[in-house]
Amino acid sequence: MSNDRIRDFSNGALAKRLGVPRVPVLRRYSPGQPLLPGPAFVAGTGRFAEAVAALIVEEGCTVVEEIGEERVAAVVVDLTDATTLDDLAAARAILQPAVRKLAPSGRVLLLGPDPAEAAGVEAAAVAQALDGLVRTIAKEVRAGATANLLVVAAGAAPAAVDSSVRFLLSARSAYVDGQVMRVGVPVGTPQDPPAMDSPTEKPLAGRIAVVTGAARGIGASIADTLARDGATLVVVDIPAAGENLAKVANRTGGVALQLDITADDAPARLVAFLAERFGRADLVVHNAGITRDKLLANMDAERWDSVLNVNLRAQLRITDALLASDLLGDGARIVSVSSQSGIAGNRGQANYVASKAGIIGMVRALAPVVAEKGVTINAVAPGFIETDMTATMPVATREGGRRINSLRQGGLPVDVAETIGWLGQAASGGVNGQVVRVCGQSMIGA
Repeated sequence: MSNDRIRDFSNGALAKRLGVPRVPVLRRYSPGQPLLPGPAFVAGTGRFAEAVAALIVEEGCTVVEEIGEERVAAVVVDLTDATTLDDLAAARAILQPAVRKLAPSGRVLLLGPDPAEAAGVEAAAVAQALDGLVRTIAKEVRAGATANLLVVAAGAAPAAVDSSVRFLLSARSAYVDGQVMRVGVPVGTPQDPPAMDSPTEKPLAGRIAVVTGAARGIGASIADTLARDGATLVVVDIPAAGENLAKVANRTGGVALQLDITADDAPARLVAFLAERFGRADLVVHNAGITRDKLLANMDAERWDSVLNVNLRAQLRITDALLASDLLGDGARIVSVSSQSGIAGNRGQANYVASKAGIIGMVRALAPVVAEKGVTINAVAPGFIETDMTATMPVATREGGRRINSLRQGGLPVDVAETIGWLGQAASGGVNGQVVRVCGQSMIGA
C-alpha cells in the first residue's frame, strides 16, 4: 500500500469528528474473493441484460430486479437498444434510485450501442450521450465507487462481453473509472476457458507471458499478478538489473532473460529464446520505459533518442519480429504500457510524452493487422501510480497528483497489472485497439 497519510488520517476517528472529507480505501482483489461483496441490480431491455445477470449468479452472487432499502454492490444497465431521447429518459429513471443505493466501492456499469453504427441522427446522439452520462456518474459517486461504459458492437454476441463485465465489476478494476471501452466481435476462433475448476481464479492458466522492464516497479507487479493468475513468465530487463530480475523470476516461477531491448539484435534474440524454450508466446507486455526530462528548449538529441528508442522504437521492432515469426498464434495478446501523459501532455517531458502518444498510434494502427492472425493489441495508460519514483517527489507535487481524480488518491502498480491481466486473457478477444486509462478518472486529459 502507498504511504498516503492524508487518506489514512481521513479514515480515523478524529477526522470523522472534525468532518474531514474521507479519502476512500479502495476494495482491491485478493484470491478467493467473490466477484461482488453484495447484491447486484441488473436492468435494461437490451440483448445482454439476461446474460450478465446469469454471469453474476454463476459467480455465486445475488441479482435483484428492483431497488429496495438494501444497498447494492453493483448497478448494471443494458442500454444497447437505446435509440431515442425517451430511452435516455428511461435510463435516468432506472439509474437515479439505483445510484443512491450504491455501496462503498460499488460498481456502475452501462452497456451501450456504438454511435458509429447508429441508424439515424437521434440514435447516434443518444449513443454518444451515454459517454457523457457515465463520465458524470463516475464523478458523482462516492466512497470508492466507479462507473464505466462498455460500447458493444452490433454483431457481438453476449459471451463477447463476459471477461470485460467480470473485470469491471470485480475489485480488480479498483482504479479504472470513468472509462469508455469498445467490445467488438472477438477476433480469431472462439477461445475455450482454462481447463480447471475455477477459471475466474486462474484466467491466464497455461499461457506464456513475456514482460519487459520486469525487474522492479510496475513491471515486477505485472509479473507477480500474471503469475498469480496462472501464467508462465518470461521476465526481461537489462543486464544491469540482473539481480532484481532473478528475484522476480524466482518468486514467480518464471524464466529471466537479460536483454537490452534497444540492441540491434534484441528482437531476434527474444524470438530465438521464446522459440527454443516455449515455441510460442500468448501474451506480450511491452512495459519497459525510461524518462530523461528536460524542457523542449533545452532538450538535446541524446535525451530525445534514448527515450524514444526504449519506449517506442523497441516496441515497434520487437512486435514486428514477433508477428513475422510463428510465435503469436490465434488467441495471443499484446499489451503496451502507454501513459496518461501521452494523452494530456506534460511540461518538461516532450520526449516521454511523444513516445507514449506514439504507443497509442501504434496500437490503433496494428489492431486490424494483428486481428487477421487472431491476435489483439491494446494499450494501458496509467495515471498517477504510487512508485518509488513518486515517493521522492516534492510533497505539493505528489499530493496534487494524488488528489486530481475522482477517487482522490494515487493508484498502485497492481492496478495497472490487473488491467493488463484482463486484456491478456484469451477470453478478451473482443477488446482490440483500445486505450484503457488506469487513472481513477483523472481530471487531466480526455
